[in-house]
Amino acid sequence: MKIFLTGGSGFVGQEIIKLLIAEKHEVRVLIRSPDRLKQVEEIDRVIGDTTRPETLKDQLSGCDAVIHLVGIIRESQGRQVTFQRLHIESTHNILQAAQEQGVRRYIQMSANGTSEQAVTSYHRTKWAAEEKVRQANLDWTIFRPSLIFGPQDMFVNMLARMIKILPIMPVMGDGQYQLQPIHVTDVAKSFVAALTKAESIGQTYSCCGQQTFSYNEILDLIGKALGLSRVRKVHQPLWLMKPIVGLLQSLPLFPLTSDQLQMLLDGNICQDTSWASTFGLELIDFTSAIETYVK
Repeated sequence: MKIFLTGGSGFVGQEIIKLLIAEKHEVRVLIRSPDRLKQVEEIDRVIGDTTRPETLKDQLSGCDAVIHLVGIIRESQGRQVTFQRLHIESTHNILQAAQEQGVRRYIQMSANGTSEQAVTSYHRTKWAAEEKVRQANLDWTIFRPSLIFGPQDMFVNMLARMIKILPIMPVMGDGQYQLQPIHVTDVAKSFVAALTKAESIGQTYSCCGQQTFSYNEILDLIGKALGLSRVRKVHQPLWLMKPIVGLLQSLPLFPLTSDQLQMLLDGNICQDTSWASTFGLELIDFTSAIETYVK
């Protein structure tokens, strides 16, 4: 198959590219800069921007399927990097291009926790993007991954760096909120498998790992992987931290936004665990996997 991929230079995108190439698919990747993915010789790189529909003209022609991964976890209003543009408008533009250029198979990256009643702007705009997919006249599949981990991840590696340099790790609230991390390879495998899995058409899948951990437990597991006997923690009261985060979140170097804090406190687990069995996945273990890369 010939696959049109957006977000290919990202964490998940690069893993999907590797699997698509391994399975002998042709891969056309939309990139915004000629410098992106220059090291990957096996792909067809085309210049464009999902937020600028005029740049998508004829770019999808001849492709059998679209995998749309573009998304952000944090806004930068000054650079016009917003949830509205990157989640909703970007999805609208790709859907329209797919329909106009005759590509029926469409696979969308969303996020676990997304719902019509979502509290955060991140989840609300992910839901709005999903609604556009569901309304499109395409053979669509939506994936909602939980917290994704792997060698190039942001979350585990960031915590590992903090644990290395800080004598005490700050924890928002009691740290008992639950997380169900999923390995990037398992996520990528399901995207690629869905391309030829007819029963996945019209389905939405929540994607979580095989184990559930509290945030405190994740810190301890990362500390253990770093060779530490314990990770000392100081629990910050939420009544104090929420207004501080709200005040400082606009600073580029501040590591947290109010949306991200709320999503962390809400937890990130799956109620429906059928995804792994549907795609025949033997899920990668969190504890053993992080030991291979956090050092």
